[in-house]
Amino acid sequence: MKTLLSALVALALTLPLPVSGEGLIPRSRAQISLSFAPVVKQAAPAVVNIYARRVVETRSSPFADDPFFRDFFQNFGPARPKVQNSLGSGVVLSGDGIVVSNYHVVAQAEDIRVVLNDRREFSGKVLLADAEADLAVIQLDQAPGDMTHLEMRDSDSVEVGELVLAIGNPFGVGQTVSSGIVSGLARSGAAMGNGRGYFIQTDAPINPGNSGGALIDMNGDLIGVNTSILSRSGGSNGIGFAIPAKLVAQFVAQARAGETRFQRPWAGMSGQEVDAAMAETLGLPVPGGVIVAHLHPDSPFAAAGVAVGDVIRSVDGVAVNTPPEMIFRMSVAGLGAKARVGYFRDGRDREVTVRLIGAPEVPPRNPLTTGRDSPIPGLALETVNPAVATEKGLDPDTTGVLITDAGPLGPRIGLLAGDVVQQVNGQTVTDSAGLEQALATALRRLDIGLLRGGRQLSLRLRL
Repeated sequence: MKTLLSALVALALTLPLPVSGEGLIPRSRAQISLSFAPVVKQAAPAVVNIYARRVVETRSSPFADDPFFRDFFQNFGPARPKVQNSLGSGVVLSGDGIVVSNYHVVAQAEDIRVVLNDRREFSGKVLLADAEADLAVIQLDQAPGDMTHLEMRDSDSVEVGELVLAIGNPFGVGQTVSSGIVSGLARSGAAMGNGRGYFIQTDAPINPGNSGGALIDMNGDLIGVNTSILSRSGGSNGIGFAIPAKLVAQFVAQARAGETRFQRPWAGMSGQEVDAAMAETLGLPVPGGVIVAHLHPDSPFAAAGVAVGDVIRSVDGVAVNTPPEMIFRMSVAGLGAKARVGYFRDGRDREVTVRLIGAPEVPPRNPLTTGRDSPIPGLALETVNPAVATEKGLDPDTTGVLITDAGPLGPRIGLLAGDVVQQVNGQTVTDSAGLEQALATALRRLDIGLLRGGRQLSLRLRL
């Protein structure tokens, strides 16, 4: 009996485990000892090191460490130039030298050097960069035209549990490969820095310097661009995030079309995630989706028939549970496309087709800077329109004038970049020229009503 049982166990270990999908779980010692070397050999030459140099102006302030006064004295003292260097990774995505990296690696860089795996060096220029997605597309100068590059996989086909490799240059020690699995999908708002949105989570070790590197599958195809880690110490704790390849593909397409800023489809709405309590009230069978709280009159969702109170449950057949997920799904579909949007209303599911458009530049943003004769000189202003509101994360219906740079005097009197001025001396201002005129005609006082971080504030000044 023991001999028969041993024979059956041995036979079971030699047979492949039946699983759904294409992947197999390793069971025997021979399967476990398989090497990643062939995949690495194929993919590693397409992962590059990026050295970026930028010159920034710094000011030393005695109030830099004071939580209350530092905002008011952030422009205190003379400006001094300072050279900053950053190190990161990148991925070659075409034979003619298109490289994708993170925005924070190359942001405002005056000199970009890209070093290949074989130590060849190229200079590069940024074609398109976006702080919110933390992505940048770089074109290498004098690229040979037949560069080794990675193919991009449809990241929607990625499944939790798949084996993956992260390739980059952690801590500047040189190209390094780490292995792991896909730990989670549709991670929203988990990235560090300016990055917001929708990520692939992996336990493959990712450390500083890996930013912009490749996350590849076992076929050597790119499934994501490594962007950040979740860590208290600054080192990898097994929770890393990558930007899905499907969004990367849209960035490359827009860069090739000549865009310098990534154009996202505009929803023209605000909403929130549906929790268990809301689901019960709305009659939803399970929690999920995004309830529409507000719609701009020109919203393409409104034009398609979606109304306040509806719950957006899917875009192009894929479930969405948070606003970032919904925007991600619209972004990968691309401007000019039509998306199938599933929503819940009055106890049943419905579906409409929504035309994906860019945020309207109406009225024009009309950027200007107040002159020396203004009571507050050096203020950089823009009229708030749907495009500006989208860029700054404001409510779609916000009106007023955005301060993009408070100038030398603004912080001293309480004005900060990002404030939206809506009134001056009781007069409503809706465009930058109107605010400039209101400031110029003020006599003895200034009562400024503004919006900051969703709160209404008022500043009173004597001239």
